[in-house]
Amino acid sequence: MCDISLYLCLCKRLCITGNLFAADNHLNNDSMEKNLNLTEEWDKVFPQSDKVNHAKVTFHNRYGITLAADLYIPKNAGGKLPAIAVSGPFGAVKEQSSGLYAQTLAERGFLTIAFDPSYTGESSGEPRYVASPDINTEDFSAAVDYLSTRDDVDAERIGILGICGWGGMALNAAAIDTRIKATVTSTMYDMSRVNANGYFDTMDADARYELRKLLNAQRTEDYRNGTYALAGGVVDPLPSDAPQFLKDYHSYYKTQRGYHKRSLNSNGGWNKTSSLSFINMPILSYSDEIRSAVLMIHGEKAHSRYFSEDAFKKLKGDNKELLIIPDANHTDLYDRMNIIPFDKLEQFFREYL
Repeated sequence: MCDISLYLCLCKRLCITGNLFAADNHLNNDSMEKNLNLTEEWDKVFPQSDKVNHAKVTFHNRYGITLAADLYIPKNAGGKLPAIAVSGPFGAVKEQSSGLYAQTLAERGFLTIAFDPSYTGESSGEPRYVASPDINTEDFSAAVDYLSTRDDVDAERIGILGICGWGGMALNAAAIDTRIKATVTSTMYDMSRVNANGYFDTMDADARYELRKLLNAQRTEDYRNGTYALAGGVVDPLPSDAPQFLKDYHSYYKTQRGYHKRSLNSNGGWNKTSSLSFINMPILSYSDEIRSAVLMIHGEKAHSRYFSEDAFKKLKGDNKELLIIPDANHTDLYDRMNIIPFDKLEQFFREYL
């Protein structure tokens, strides 16, 4: 049995929720209607490329949630293009890492979209800041719906790319959606595993029961108050005993390098009760049945490396690959252009799309 106080400390930090002070997220928040108010200005944390055309687009998933995305098309492109949908990290927005990946891959000849998952960023969905293993997997398939029906996309050449927690969602989508021909995960988290077992699998059944009690008590409190308490984004300032991976998160989400006003990790975080559904719903149950190509990328020094290594062991077929980047930590693969292996990504997508 693990020490409960240690576990609760880990729990409060789970999913980058280091800020222990709750904030309120009103149930009747009407700031995100189905007709979205999309920002027209370039408000990304990375510079705009002169090699691609950019536009805002929307599409809907089968739960009726309208998703907002940035579309990147190579300039002077013609005919039907291979396409890639990108999302993540968990708690980030499309103006951060996913947009950088999408724009860079568009520079290399792919039509790409970077989208905000349901309930976050510029996408719709009420209440705000909810995560769901089902709906967030569906978001990737909804992106494939959208791309498949574009006149400038070859519907037989569509891939997806998930970063951090959306790496796990991408694998889950590839397991159910046969239209996805190639999947890349970068610095992947298995959100079911980390919510149910804690970081580094330090949580046992007794600790998990205490977590359930805590989260269900929060449900009662939220319902009574008519608000959803937020778990808090990346802790700021950092405590003196912060582990290195929290320092890495802070250096991205809380500095000019990666801060964005709509990012949950940069600000108030997810609803506290979002963890509940992940505890009971393992997202990678059928990943061994993925027949399409998969490339998993992780940093050698990333605290999260074990998620990719263990998930990769379950994959079958000779079209699966795990690439470990020497000396890289978890967040290096968010935005370090000299570390993210874009040549390998291009080669992989060209081969399988």
